[in-house]
Amino acid sequence: MTAANGENPTESSASLATLAPLQAVLFDVDGTLCDSDPLHYYAFREMLLEIGYNHGVPVDEEWFIKTIAGKHNDDIASALFPDDQERGLKFCDEKEAMFRRLVKEQLKPIDGLYKVKKWIEDRGLKRAAVTNAPRLNAELIIEILGLKDFFDVVIIGSECERAKPSPDPYLKALELLKVSKEHTFIFEDSASGIRAGVAAGMPVVGLATRNPPHILMEAKPAFLIKDYEDSKLWAALEEIDKKSGATTTTV
Repeated sequence: MTAANGENPTESSASLATLAPLQAVLFDVDGTLCDSDPLHYYAFREMLLEIGYNHGVPVDEEWFIKTIAGKHNDDIASALFPDDQERGLKFCDEKEAMFRRLVKEQLKPIDGLYKVKKWIEDRGLKRAAVTNAPRLNAELIIEILGLKDFFDVVIIGSECERAKPSPDPYLKALELLKVSKEHTFIFEDSASGIRAGVAAGMPVVGLATRNPPHILMEAKPAFLIKDYEDSKLWAALEEIDKKSGATTTTV
């Protein structure tokens, strides 16, 4: 049987089974822990409208996915205001403040997040959040979702030499967790993030939260899932358990 995005479920499972024994799982934040892109899109759309960007025509979701999703604020500032980086960065800071206000009222976890969290905890695996979001955003989201004690470390793209799509943030996570890339995999929802993980030498499970599956597949994830309830994911995790020789292991 072949999935809608052209993947074979058996191949999907096998792609993670080679990681056994598993040591760690790394997560992006926006769009991966929570469906936050609609809040980012709303904030950008409203604030750009206020300043008359795009001749006063509201930006659409297609523009948002192409120009904003998964990118670092330095790159977003350059895209929005190519002749005035300082203005662009100030705009992005103000937009992030608006986003944080929205997050406190409207944030929801991706379906099945706490189920996969328990699977990871039961096996004593290490875990990190690795994101291009500003630290204030990332820590607020993690706190609201009740994951503050779940993550061993939180890696911020701007605090590395290079942000995603460079592999640097994921390589830093491996270094801080003291784990091997041969025994670690990543959850990501953007093409930029998937490219970063692949460049760091790890398999990436892509979440088709908002970004089009064909765009994500071009970045070469191991396979795509709809959310953490997806049967493809659990088939893959079951294969890891089988190859490890136990349903609960301690690293």
